[in-house]
Amino acid sequence: MPEVIVFDLYGVIARTQTDEAKQQLVELAGVSAERFWEAYWACRPPYDAGQRSDLYWAAVAERLGARFADVPALTEADLESWCHVDDEMVALVHELADSGRTLGLLSNIIEDLVPIWESRHGDWLGRFGALTYSCRIGVAKPDPRAYEICASRLGVTPGDVLFFDDNEANVVAARQTGMAAEVFVSPEQVRARIAY
Repeated sequence: MPEVIVFDLYGVIARTQTDEAKQQLVELAGVSAERFWEAYWACRPPYDAGQRSDLYWAAVAERLGARFADVPALTEADLESWCHVDDEMVALVHELADSGRTLGLLSNIIEDLVPIWESRHGDWLGRFGALTYSCRIGVAKPDPRAYEICASRLGVTPGDVLFFDDNEANVVAARQTGMAAEVFVSPEQVRARIAY
């Protein structure tokens, strides 16, 4: 029965962007959705690893060959699109912490989002033994160092950790560092996996 469980944030505990939020970003950018999302994700790794938001949006604009009319509005809409939780998973976090398990969070997250998450969701974030944010450690999943740093902050080795992430590439990388890792599907899956 695993005692140290590490969760990804987005797509596991936090909800991903809604279609409405995505549409708002495309409209603010003033370019086609297909071009916008290609540039948005292609430029994201340095942002996840600590790059400032103005530099991120400048890189997106450069890749698109565009000029954004309102970067602060784009930034604000983007931040808001990443701030919502799955209440069932929050309940599971409390349940696991109450049962004595050590919990960790390992998230690719931008610096601007950290204070928003910690102010809005500090009650359940406080149940984690370590909050490992890519923007604060300078590397993002699937870089092996992210998993190693997370385990170290929890006072264990990667081999002591059960890790859940919704991205298969991140799960494969976690396994390569020695973690037991599963592609996240549901709270029920987590409960079933930790029961043995």
